[in-house]
Parts: sequence; C-alpha cells; structure tokens
Amino acid sequence: MDQPPPSRSDRRRLTHVDRGGRPRMVDVSAKPATARRAVAEALVAMEDATLQLVVDGANAKGDVLTVAEIAGVMAGKRTSELIPLCHPLPLTDLVVSATPDRPSGGIRIRAEAATTAQTGVEMEALTAASVAALTVYDMVKGVEKGVEIRWIRLLEKTGGKSGEWRRPPEPPEATGGRDVRRGPRRPAVPKRGAGRPRGK
Repeated sequence: MDQPPPSRSDRRRLTHVDRGGRPRMVDVSAKPATARRAVAEALVAMEDATLQLVVDGANAKGDVLTVAEIAGVMAGKRTSELIPLCHPLPLTDLVVSATPDRPSGGIRIRAEAATTAQTGVEMEALTAASVAALTVYDMVKGVEKGVEIRWIRLLEKTGGKSGEWRRPPEPPEATGGRDVRRGPRRPAVPKRGAGRPRGK
C-alpha cells in the first residue's frame, strides 16, 4: 500500500529525532539502493615555514600528507562507529587527498566517497576530511601550536531523492582565483634518498 506524502511539518522535522524527542536511526528500508557520491573538504591553516616543512618532507614525524590521507580513508570507512545514528554503508570508493595550498595558507583536504545504497555518503566524506585534518594537526603541532582547522564542509553530493547539490563558488579573492570544488594539484615530492631531507 502506498504511503501518503509527508506533511510540511514532517518534512521540516529533524529526521534523527522522533516525535517524542528521542534519537533514532532513520528507517531507509523502503528506499531503493541508488548510486550516491559526496565530496567534502577541510582546510588546515599554518605558517609558511610550517607548510614548507610539510612540502619538503622534513617534518620530524614523517610524511604528513600521506599519513593524513591514509587516516582519512580509515576513518571514512568507520563512520557508523563514530557517528551514532549513521547507517553502516558499503563504500564503493573513498579517495582522500591532502594538498599544500599556499594561497589559502595551509593544507587543503579533499575527500570523495561513493556507494550504491539506500542513504547518502555525506557523513563518510565529512568524517574522512575531518580525521585527515586532525591528523595534519597532530603531525605538525610540535612545530607550531597555533595551527587551525579553518573549516570542514560539504562541497557537493549526488544521488538519492534530493538529487544533486553543489556549494556555490566562492569569490576569486577568497580562493586565489580558482574553483575550490576542484582543489589544487598536489606538487611532486621527491623520494627519500633523492634530495628529500630526512626527518629527525
């Protein structure tokens, strides 16, 4: 039997809270499994000298960018264990990139998650970006205590009943003249033994 469309008040209700005010996981059993994708980003701001250490691979704790990317992937896969009301999802793709971004003054994290499921992957992308950003902070805090995670935000999502959503582009002066949804290219970093300083 078809369910009647939800009322306006129901549509505006928080979906993770029932009518009695109790937290609940949303029932998605009636939804079809469809292809879904989400992209999130974070910015970890730091001083130029700290950023240069990261680019040179000279940070005492090791390769900041690679460790942050691995941490982001690991966290994204465990989102439902970290966020209480998230559904466990079978991810079909999860890519995390950590890129030096000199115009923004730090490391830009980009996380893209995909699945074929009954609910979206926004939280997986956001969790991956968040943990990758925290990992950058952890790895450089011994050099600079004032490092800041400036933002963690969704850039775009596709699939599901709500369809596509994209964050509007920022003014050129706020992004160094480029589209933040694409992200900067990650410069090549020489391998150890090929001119790359060893960590102490």
